[in-house]
Amino acid sequence: MRQLTLDLLPDSPPTLDNFVPGANAEALAVFTGWLAGEPQDTAFCLHGEAGCGKSHLLQASGFHYVDAAANPGLAGITADTALAVDNVEALDADGQIALFALFNQLKAGGERLLAATLQPPQHLALREDLRTRLGSGLIYRLQPLSDAEKAAALAAQAKERALKLTPEAIDYLMRHAPRNMRTLSALIVALDHYTLEHKRAVTLPLLRELLTLESPT
Repeated sequence: MRQLTLDLLPDSPPTLDNFVPGANAEALAVFTGWLAGEPQDTAFCLHGEAGCGKSHLLQASGFHYVDAAANPGLAGITADTALAVDNVEALDADGQIALFALFNQLKAGGERLLAATLQPPQHLALREDLRTRLGSGLIYRLQPLSDAEKAAALAAQAKERALKLTPEAIDYLMRHAPRNMRTLSALIVALDHYTLEHKRAVTLPLLRELLTLESPT
């Protein structure tokens, strides 16, 4: 798949409403409750493989979001507000010291820390004191969506838009588009706009046409 025309894909910021839970209904319910203040644990750690939705939920939390993969030392990050730290395992030595201090400051100030990791805190190659802090609160694993769950979500999103999407069309998207739900959901929106703009029904040739559009240079 070549890059889609940038103007064709609308900005679809992550929210709790557009998160597809799949097998994560219990984790989502507890997470939503924690965001609302119940329970009142300082830390909440989401772990799971890439693509399972961790970053989506961190960005949807409303907390100040920081990606440790892009800022491994947590430079410039303060404990003035609740923090959502993604890819915690990417923290360097300075970042680990900083996150330990930030956790203590957040706890003292009645704020909270949301973290995302590939593995449970106790299995991370981090400072012991930081592992202990991350493991002191709620810990939930996110399961990736199955292909069947992704297909069902696409069918539901298409139905909401009165977009006639056949099982063959959904199968084509699943085989030829990136498999993460955020991109797949954005493609449903783009497909809706594209069919309205060109006054054409959804067919496999139209899908091929949409997926091979290049962004303007």
